[in-house]
Amino acid sequence: MAITAQDVNKLRQITGAGMMDCKKALTEANGDFEEAITILRKKGQKVSANRADRETTEGAVFIYTNEAATEGMIIALNCETDFVAKNDDFQNLGKQILDLVVSNRPAGLEDLNALKVDERTVAEYITEYVGKIGEKIEISAYFHVKGEKVASYLHSNSKVGVLAAFTGVGSADINEVGKDVTMQIAAMKPISIDKDDVDSSVIEREIEIGKEQARQEGKPEAMLEKIALGKLNKFYQESTLLNQQFVKDNNKTIRQLLEETNNGLTVSEFKRVSIG
Repeated sequence: MAITAQDVNKLRQITGAGMMDCKKALTEANGDFEEAITILRKKGQKVSANRADRETTEGAVFIYTNEAATEGMIIALNCETDFVAKNDDFQNLGKQILDLVVSNRPAGLEDLNALKVDERTVAEYITEYVGKIGEKIEISAYFHVKGEKVASYLHSNSKVGVLAAFTGVGSADINEVGKDVTMQIAAMKPISIDKDDVDSSVIEREIEIGKEQARQEGKPEAMLEKIALGKLNKFYQESTLLNQQFVKDNNKTIRQLLEETNNGLTVSEFKRVSIG
């Protein structure tokens, strides 16, 4: 049967696929729209399978915080090239997934991928996009953060995003300090809030590294433990948020910055998400 431009446009509106792909699918399906949609979905699955081992080192981070600033959600949507990451279709896909997250509050990444979009799961929906765009696409991160106040930061290139929850806010206005702390997290990449939150395996590793460094420097064996513990304190200062020097003022730590804003103010949780 003859495939009209109106038929092709109708299928394009339904699926979002390219004009030529829609025409080919309708031709193959002899004008049957349901069959044409199935053909396009299978194409997406085939492209996805062919690109399964490709690296997705590009993409964008998407962030939401509610009006009361008491909760926030963040996702990272990855693709293969920066060209696709800046594409309107890719950006709209990220926003659509974020809207789903906000509406459904999934418990984790697995639950997010199982959410339904027009009777398909998010995972299946993304597979169809792979067929349209021609690159591997995946959600690499999703976090939901709650607190007395939640601050967010998204870097200008949309490749680094941060959510931070605060306690001990009281009546203080923490908009400015919230921005400063989330930017600090984005730039300085702390591994935990405070030294007590650092995993014991990381501490053991740092002590062993410190001992070996001192040993290589020819320090006496009896002094290695003490030297290593000194290096561990340096590690805490560089790698734990509250003990880091404030990037805008090296004369104070983040802990001091928070206490100056409001006595008892601290960070209860943070999530840093980056692409690449």
